Amino acid sequence: ENREAMLNSKSNRLTEALEEANRLFDGVCRAREAALDAQFLVIASNIGKEKANELHSEMSAFDSTAFAEDLLTFMGINRTEVEDTDDSEDVPGGFLPSDAWQTMGEEAPKYFRRAPTFHYMMGSFKSEPPVPKQRIERQKKASRGKAERAMPAQLKKMEESHQEATEKEVERILRILQTHFENDPNTPISFFDFVIDPNSFARTVENVFHVSFLTRDGLAKIKLDEDDLPIIEPIKPSEGGDEDSRAGARNQVVISLDQKEWK
Repeated sequence: ENREAMLNSKSNRLTEALEEANRLFDGVCRAREAALDAQFLVIASNIGKEKANELHSEMSAFDSTAFAEDLLTFMGINRTEVEDTDDSEDVPGGFLPSDAWQTMGEEAPKYFRRAPTFHYMMGSFKSEPPVPKQRIERQKKASRGKAERAMPAQLKKMEESHQEATEKEVERILRILQTHFENDPNTPISFFDFVIDPNSFARTVENVFHVSFLTRDGLAKIKLDEDDLPIIEPIKPSEGGDEDSRAGARNQVVISLDQKEWK
């Protein structure tokens, strides 16, 4: 009902209404009363917004005549003396007091003690890292992580394949040894003739390595003949049981073999 009176810039009706609402809110004890207070707050906010908009529009217009009148009054002009003095226009300096400009100069430095703050016309400039570089780094990290995750599985597959190849090679050598021994059981098989490859030193080392599995697993035995040279022969399952029962029957040795000895 009093909206127009509250919107008046020279009226304090809105402030008085807010103070009255704050006083009444201390006695609020029901939900309906709190809802009415919230409704009043919405109305008061809207009125305050409209009042601020009107005040802004009034301030945006600069009245140069009113500003000059206020400035002259501040500088000490006396209108009654001016009206009484008809020949004031002939007086040098007009009707301003002699210390008028000094008075204004003393007041002005109060507002210019500090330099104006520096600011950007279009807001502050915020630099951001280029997006492509971030994406490239993430791709590198991701690919590196995938590679690291794939490595154990890859190594495991390589280890399994190498182990399978070794087992197959050991089985193949055992079959060759058993075949030689079955064809001529009375002729001892020379260990060096069995493992040495005349054309490849690396192949010879591999043969020695694979034959060592046969002796370790009790599938073959190596002993010395009459000339103290090593001979090799397969072990039958029944013989293997007898050998296992004898303490110290199985020994392991490390031999040295270089290319000169191989030749």
